[in-house]
Amino acid sequence: MRLVQFRDEATGAARVAVVDGDELQVVANAAGTRELALEAAREGGTIPQRIRQTGFDGRVSYDKVIADGRLLPPISHPDPAHVLVAGTGLTHLGSASTRSAMHEKVDGREEDLTDSMKMFKWGIEGGKPAPGETGVEPEWFYKGDGSWIVPPGADLELADFALDGGEEPEIAGIYVIAENGTPCRAGFALSNEFSDHKREKQNYLLLAHSKLCTSSIGPELLVGELPGNVEGVTKIVREGETVWQKPFVSGEDNMSHSIANLEHHHFKYSRFRRPGDVHVHFFGTATLSFSDGFSANPGDVFEISAEGFGRPLRNTLVRTASDFGPVRPLHGGDISP
Repeated sequence: MRLVQFRDEATGAARVAVVDGDELQVVANAAGTRELALEAAREGGTIPQRIRQTGFDGRVSYDKVIADGRLLPPISHPDPAHVLVAGTGLTHLGSASTRSAMHEKVDGREEDLTDSMKMFKWGIEGGKPAPGETGVEPEWFYKGDGSWIVPPGADLELADFALDGGEEPEIAGIYVIAENGTPCRAGFALSNEFSDHKREKQNYLLLAHSKLCTSSIGPELLVGELPGNVEGVTKIVREGETVWQKPFVSGEDNMSHSIANLEHHHFKYSRFRRPGDVHVHFFGTATLSFSDGFSANPGDVFEISAEGFGRPLRNTLVRTASDFGPVRPLHGGDISP
């Protein structure tokens, strides 16, 4: 089952629907995916079970929703501050052609390895623990709150102070926190994590800054288990022509960490288990146009697709001007009458 969120043509309210080919079956009495997921968690059931209980409320054209620009991210929160967007890096083994080379790099003495290669080596050795055991911690980074997620079809912002804006084709885990504090996985979505790779390349300690960019997920939420092998294509389209394209892979068969291990090391922090919150967690990638020496230009369209995830995720790169001025101090002055 795959779900989308969109704005109702008449009211503008958020609706949730099941994808059925070129049509969307609108779920009755559902304000959104988050609400469906929380109701399922409250009842001890699943999202498909909850949808069967509530039924449907007509059909709409998927193509018209897209053409009208009414697609929303596949999950959201009425208060975007209650969405935590984060991710993990150094989680993917890479393609078959580069895997052996990566293993050669990590076969040396650990004290001779960079911090990045140490993390990668630890993941290979301990990122997929047996059930009931705890694996090694992955690299973790913060991306923002829900206001940093832009809808499918919307613009990805290239700030005027950014050095670069490049795609990162990934799978994201989508979660809600139940009323009792239990993290519940609603499903998985295609995503463009989008980062400033030139800034990161300057110095690895600038990684945190490089991740503070808008990103996009969707358009569809895969409600079910993530296939062990996900095969997709990422491309950059400029003035209607594909100027860069490459296949990418994801899923645990292509990762050094299990999904369960990534989830454990994220949700082990109690403040990440606040009831009602939404979490969007990027699982990482091994494929970047930046690695091929390619730089996207404003106006370019990023397109990411993968079998089993429905329609592709498309976003346009747009340069934005900074509206930040100096900080205004509130100290000083005389309080005498």
